[in-house]
Amino acid sequence: MNSIMVDQVRQQARAGQTPLFLRLRFQLLGGLLFAVFLPAFLQYFLGQPFSSFAGNSMLVANFAFLAGAYILSRITVYPGIRRSFYIIPVFSGVYALALVFLIFLRFDYSRLLLTMSYSLTITWFYVLHYLTSRMQRPFFAIVPAGQTQTLSAVSNADWFVLSATSDGKIDLPPNCQAVITDFHAEMDEHWQRFLAHCALSGTPVFDHRQVRESLTGKVRIKHISENTLGTLVPNIIYIKFKALADFLLAVLVVILAAPILLLIAIAIKLSSPGPVLFRQPRMGYCGKLFVCYKFRSMQGCATSAAQKKSNPLEAAMTRENDPRITRLGKFLRKSRLDELPQIINILKGEMSWIGPRPEAEVLSNWYEEKLPFYSYRHVVRPGISGWAQVNQGHVVEVDDVDQKLQFDFYYIKNFSPWLDIIILFLTLKTIFTGSGAK
Repeated sequence: MNSIMVDQVRQQARAGQTPLFLRLRFQLLGGLLFAVFLPAFLQYFLGQPFSSFAGNSMLVANFAFLAGAYILSRITVYPGIRRSFYIIPVFSGVYALALVFLIFLRFDYSRLLLTMSYSLTITWFYVLHYLTSRMQRPFFAIVPAGQTQTLSAVSNADWFVLSATSDGKIDLPPNCQAVITDFHAEMDEHWQRFLAHCALSGTPVFDHRQVRESLTGKVRIKHISENTLGTLVPNIIYIKFKALADFLLAVLVVILAAPILLLIAIAIKLSSPGPVLFRQPRMGYCGKLFVCYKFRSMQGCATSAAQKKSNPLEAAMTRENDPRITRLGKFLRKSRLDELPQIINILKGEMSWIGPRPEAEVLSNWYEEKLPFYSYRHVVRPGISGWAQVNQGHVVEVDDVDQKLQFDFYYIKNFSPWLDIIILFLTLKTIFTGSGAK
């Protein structure tokens, strides 16, 4: 698609004329016709009569297509998420579950039809992704009040600063998707009337904090009164469900990964003197201390008891290219294999697979002195991987930790299985590519 066509479609979208392929009905109905009914037609065209094989396969393919589309839509609402990265994993998962369902219930099915449907579904969503990624870019109008103009520093959207004439008239550009304001700012009467008019005419009006969160994946909190969390207590039902799922998955991983755990333990023992496991008190769920386990990746006597006593804060920090890290330790840290013993902590209910990373006790106490509301991150179980880890990586300085804390608050505010699935995929990407791992 050339640049002229792209500009034309963008102009149509901003003028309120939504292109056909951007409409949800077209994406779903067109996808069902292309990825479910077309394979059945082709199978019939090739001389295979329609039977219960085809009927069962079409029914299950319909469910897999719609379920995958729903999961994909839920996952990709989070900031910075590349839709193309999740198309294959999501639809591979739902089609695999659909196949297991057919096999388990011993229903007749057509392997050819399901294979064609799976392939065409992925093709359909990649085409939609290509088209929409070129046509859609957030475009917002900003009310110049309070902290709204700081949004111009956010680069993944287009911004238009509104202005009022001498008689108080404000013209809203027809191409903006929403109006952004600061609900805590003092505004003149003509701006208040303008916002009321926008709401009555159906134009979305958002607070700048909400928009910043959706575009950056961070939640800023300086004082409890300023937070945008809605509630300070995450979903209790999901906390309990997640704890059970964590335990069951940990049992399965221990059984499957036992040979790998044994080989790593032997390699550590042979490569350098010292214990196989590294133990460290860390701050955990509800602010309770627990002993965190990791495979040792540093020299066994790298930090002496005297050093720990004289400068415990410095001893607890692990910096980039730390000379204490062994050659094997560099590999273990880059591949995240050093984290595997934390399965013990998951089985004990002290940690989760996904959540804010637990900090050493001395570091946690130091950060809490420097950063307001730091201890709030302990409201959910700490995890082996988390939203801050896949977005930022390992940090130790206070300024960097402040940014990390904003990622943690975003995770807590949006605490859900959908965000956990995203973090899982991004963690697997880091493990296999090594990018972002520290």
